[in-house]
Amino acid sequence: MNLVERAKNIILTPAKEWEVIKGESLTVSDMFTKYAMILAAIPAIAGFIGYVVIGMSFGGFGTFRLPVGNALVWAILSYVFSLGGVFLLAFIIDALAPSFGCAKDMTAAVKIAVFSYTPAWLAGIVNIIPALSILVLLASLYALYLIYLGLQKIKEPAKDKLLGYFVVSVVALIVIYLLIGFIVGRIAMGSMAGLAGL
Repeated sequence: MNLVERAKNIILTPAKEWEVIKGESLTVSDMFTKYAMILAAIPAIAGFIGYVVIGMSFGGFGTFRLPVGNALVWAILSYVFSLGGVFLLAFIIDALAPSFGCAKDMTAAVKIAVFSYTPAWLAGIVNIIPALSILVLLASLYALYLIYLGLQKIKEPAKDKLLGYFVVSVVALIVIYLLIGFIVGRIAMGSMAGLAGL
């Protein structure tokens, strides 16, 4: 699996790329070590640089930059929890499979979770300018479309159950990442929140 080609194809020609992915004999380990662990580093590293060097501008109130220690904790936790969140999403997708008329297959579920998250990881480069981080959220919306196609092509639920499977998977994704954001924020910014009286 060529990382650059896979990332380009899953974004530009997703329906065709899901067919290719479906036929590949990938292991969970391969998908994480040769793809997810590399791409998940992009938003973490860019965010670290952005929060320490560029900072967030608050107009007349000045620019806020994170201390290096807090930013490093944030970057490490964001990276680790991002990978954990992808695995948890795959676990949920697989656990739900029988309810939506398809077979349990953890490798297939990991394919969907890992490769669907590509646009969000790539868009994470804009974290280098924290004020633009909203663009990562917009790219993540495209990831939802990729999940829909991935479920359809890889898991192949009954046609009348595809939409329900997709909605439940998206709800799981939202809950996972809100929880991760809260935990990472509290741990990385906890001492700063205490100083601010929060």
